[in-house]
Formats: sequence, C-alpha cells, structure tokens
Amino acid sequence: MSGHSKWSTIRHKKGAADAKRGKIFTKLAKEITLAAKLGGGDPDGNSRLRQAILVARSENMPKDNIEKAIKKGTGDLDGGSNYEEITYEGYGPGGVAVLVEVMTDNKNRTVSDIRHIFSKHGGNLGENGCVSWMFDKKGNIVFDKSSIDEDRLMEIALEAGAEDVIEQESEFEVRTNLANYEAVKKVFDAAQLVYLYAEISMIPQTTISLDEHKATQMLKLMDKMEDNDDVQHVYANFDIAEKIMEKLSA
Repeated sequence: MSGHSKWSTIRHKKGAADAKRGKIFTKLAKEITLAAKLGGGDPDGNSRLRQAILVARSENMPKDNIEKAIKKGTGDLDGGSNYEEITYEGYGPGGVAVLVEVMTDNKNRTVSDIRHIFSKHGGNLGENGCVSWMFDKKGNIVFDKSSIDEDRLMEIALEAGAEDVIEQESEFEVRTNLANYEAVKKVFDAAQLVYLYAEISMIPQTTISLDEHKATQMLKLMDKMEDNDDVQHVYANFDIAEKIMEKLSA
C-alpha cells in the first residue's frame, strides 16, 4: 500500500494507547486555532475549521480543548501564536518523494530541524516544487476489507459522490474530491459503515517500492517528522509490501 495511507493506518491502530497523545492534541489545537483565525469561529461557515474539529473529535480530543483553541484563534482568549504555514519538500530513502506540512512561529528553527531529520534518515531536503507535483489533494476514507462487503461499499460510495474505490491488500480506500468529501463521509456515517479513518490527504500519483532496509529508514524518517512539534502532516509516495510492513510494525 502506498506510503501515507499505510502510515495513517499504523498511526490510527495505535489509537489512544499511543504515548504521543498529548503531542497529537497540541497539533490539532494549532490547526483549529489557525483555522478560526483565518475564517472565523463558526464551523458552519468555515469548512477548514469544521474539518479540523471533526479530526479532533475522531482523536477523542476533549471538548474544552477544542473550544479553547477556537477562542485563541478568534482573539477571545489570550495565547494564540502567530503561526506560519509552510510546506517543505524533499526525498527519502530510495528517492521517495516527501511533503512535510508545518505550522511554526520560528521558521529558522523548523527548517533546521526538518533538514536534520531528512539527512539523518537517508534523505535530503529539496527545493520548493520538487515533488509537490506528484501528489493530488483528495478525501480518503479507509475501510478494513474484513469488515465490509466490497459490492455494498462500492454501491454506497459511488452513489454518494465518491470518485473511486481502490482495493489494497487488506483495505479499501474510498477517494473523493475535496468538494464531496464531507458529503460522502456523512453518507457512510448514516449507513453505520465503520471505517478505520477518514481524512483529507495528499495522494501520490505513483509510488516507489522499498526493500526492507530502505523501508526501515523510511518509517523512521516518517516517525521522526511526525514527532516534531511543528510538523502537522507528512506525505510520501513509498510502497512497502504487506509482509515487510507487518514485520517492521510488529
């Protein structure tokens, strides 16, 4: 399975037991604060804020934390930082394309950290535009193959306005354009279809297969990137065979 989808699956399966829970909440709060700052505190009229709140709820972020982050963004509560959004681009082991979305109040610190992570784990920081053309921004809703009938999923997804249903080794990925993402997700929720996760993601147009050695390096690079306080999302176009992935994620 392609990089970000497989990586997202690993992350979501860790769930609430993940020791980095507090760090996840911090990153979600940053996104909510900036979304409220840019588009106002009403999620009904601010699609970015609406999506940020949905993600926060899916991660079981406390309601008080969400409301506090919104108030910081709208200026009703002190403490909102002047965050800047930046996307860094580079290459991982084996020439894998990597996009790193950050939110930072200190660009010099962040770019130094990102460059160090790339170089330490078999990659390098590239120029703006070097790999972003290899990705498309899509809605991505992922189901465990053992939990749902393919024909039923296909029928509901396409009727709801999804672009495609893609079969992977152990999962189905439902792809949507950005305009239809929330509508498709609502149809799944109404039909009580249980998905592993749903998110807006940068989907690679092509993938690069990695052997076990490079896969080990790549997963360490992804982990270190996401562990950085300024990094919001990491996307990559690696492909790792299911057997190798199971061995490395055990």
